[in-house]
Amino acid sequence: MSDIQTLMDMGFPRDRVEYALKVTSHKGVEMAMEWLLAHGDEEIPAAAASDVAPAAATASGEDTAPSSSGAADGGAVAKSLKCDDCGKVLKDQTEVEYHAAKTGHSNFSESTEEKKALTEEEKKAQLALIEEKLKQKRVEREEREKADALERERNRIRSGKDMTEARRRMEEIEMKKIVDQRKREKEEEKAARDRVRAQIEADKAARKAREAHNSPAAQLSDAVPSVSSTTTATTPTGVKSPPREYTETRIQVRLQDGSTLASEFNVKEPLSAVRVFIQVKTGIETPFALMTTFPRKIFADEDYEKPLEVLGLVPSAVIIMTKPPA
Repeated sequence: MSDIQTLMDMGFPRDRVEYALKVTSHKGVEMAMEWLLAHGDEEIPAAAASDVAPAAATASGEDTAPSSSGAADGGAVAKSLKCDDCGKVLKDQTEVEYHAAKTGHSNFSESTEEKKALTEEEKKAQLALIEEKLKQKRVEREEREKADALERERNRIRSGKDMTEARRRMEEIEMKKIVDQRKREKEEEKAARDRVRAQIEADKAARKAREAHNSPAAQLSDAVPSVSSTTTATTPTGVKSPPREYTETRIQVRLQDGSTLASEFNVKEPLSAVRVFIQVKTGIETPFALMTTFPRKIFADEDYEKPLEVLGLVPSAVIIMTKPPA
């Protein structure tokens, strides 16, 4: 059944039905029905009425043609078509095709019985039924739209959670890298402090040995000559002794508060060992620099990797603790 016939069966005039379908761009019975219900009191334009008239005339000619042929055949005028399978009276060929497609019936014949038009009560009941179906479809569409919106919101929240989780994992990885780096730095600082402490202990042991050697008892024993050495050889006065090679140097550090620290270091150790020694003794964590006064020199960063003997801090030296250069 065509959209025009469906709407006409509901009680709407043909001209208004065709105009409603035209206005709604032939998008179906539902759209045309909503327009007809919403504009029931409006007059259709004259131009639209003139366009509808030829179609109505054509339909009228099509309807009268079978009647004249039927009258010519046998006096009885065929006013409708009837389904021999179920007995339903159909108005025209369009309804026959729609009924056959819907029910699967295939036996039809002409009938002199005229299909009755809907009464006002039937029209109202059919309109109410259609309005109820339209309302139900509208509710279903709204529920479907709500479900789609809810699903989109869930997807958005799920995507946001995934992004948050990925960001959290990245932050954990970065934090772990920072912690590992800090741990390595602390281990390196501890190893350097341990080396300095070991050097300090070695210096203490060497100092005690020298003090024991320089004690009065040791000097007395050295002053008594042995029996076998009654004759001693004298050193020629004209021979110059070779320069002495130092293995240790004594470094005195003057701190910023005026106090001093002193210790002995191996001449092969870098200047950074002196800086670590100061940090261990004072617990200072802030940056500082070292300098000498005679000659005046502030040690640069590359100087801290050079041995003490290369920097001219042998056999002893005074180093002053100062603020780092800006």
